[in-house]
Amino acid sequence: MASDQKMVVTGVSIILASAVVLIATGSLTLDIPFVLAAIGTLGLAAGSLLVGVSERGRAV
Repeated sequence: MASDQKMVVTGVSIILASAVVLIATGSLTLDIPFVLAAIGTLGLAAGSLLVGVSERGRAV
């Protein structure tokens, strides 16, 4: 049970950090916004995967 809760907390943290990165790429005037957006998108996918497989049984 503690492991499941740890996965959910980690997944939600990754999702929130990735969302901040994606929102920040829209307001930054850097030469590499596509790289930051790609990292943010991969973070959203990884966080969603962690939350989805956190419970016992079949994954979502």
